[in-house]
Amino acid sequence: MDTFNVLIPGAGGPAGINTIKSLRLSLFKGNIVSTDSNPLSAGFFLSDFYYVIPKYDDKFFIEKLIKIIKEQNIKVLMPSSGFDIYGYSINQDLIVESGAIPIVSRRKVLEICRDKFLSYKFLSNKFPFAFTSEYHDKIDTFPLIAKPRFGKGSNDIIKIENKFDLNYVVRKFKNMIFQEYLPGTEYTVDVLSDLTEKPIMAIPRIRLDTKAGISVKGKIKRDSMIENLCKKTAETLGIKGPCCIQLKESKDGELKILEVNPRFGGGTMFTTLAGANFPAMLLEMISNNKLIIPKVADITVLRYFEEIIIE
Repeated sequence: MDTFNVLIPGAGGPAGINTIKSLRLSLFKGNIVSTDSNPLSAGFFLSDFYYVIPKYDDKFFIEKLIKIIKEQNIKVLMPSSGFDIYGYSINQDLIVESGAIPIVSRRKVLEICRDKFLSYKFLSNKFPFAFTSEYHDKIDTFPLIAKPRFGKGSNDIIKIENKFDLNYVVRKFKNMIFQEYLPGTEYTVDVLSDLTEKPIMAIPRIRLDTKAGISVKGKIKRDSMIENLCKKTAETLGIKGPCCIQLKESKDGELKILEVNPRFGGGTMFTTLAGANFPAMLLEMISNNKLIIPKVADITVLRYFEEIIIE
């Protein structure tokens, strides 16, 4: 792997921290530079250098970002935050002109993934996708799940048991979609594609326990059917680099897609610990080294909090 410097935005979130930790476990020898809008971001203290920057929709965001890229001689930018990826995608040309390679999908792809109803319309003709509707007045089957059309994590995801619950949700929340209730096993599948949007590998894991939408207990379980489904889904969307796909089984055992996140997920570290270090693999590709597909172990991972002291 060549020696160069990497910028990891979103250092306050699990995905950003997972990316930093993954690179620390690899042969990477360059500097890790992290950014976040929160000055108390844990990932800052796992990095070689860090910067507090404005949020992506701030008018000074791109100016500050370009300054950091040039100041730190950044070659690769690995966004991980579900919000920040839009700022990096929109400004890809400026980032490239500044000398860095942004590992982020095209804005059109991000918009399809961000809008859960648009995801359903785009993918459901080709892949098993959980039935999704934006029309509450045409629903007469319960239970079902209500969730924000443009939501992130597990915020405001509500199980609806009857018409009374449905009417309450419609009155209280805006821009909700309604999705079939799937009571079975839930999976997250980490998928890695190359920089030409060609999928390389997919690693499924069972979500044994989650908190605030982030998996805290998980089991890697290789399954060729699930892996092929998710690689084809990523290819159809045009994903560049990483994505994570959520799926869940119906009462009849049929596995259906719930959503696609076009970035590293909060559980990226599960895949790294199983043997597939996606951040390091991306750097090997950028270095034009021959990519060796790693052997992945079926392991169970438990997570816990770890403290950082700031003096």
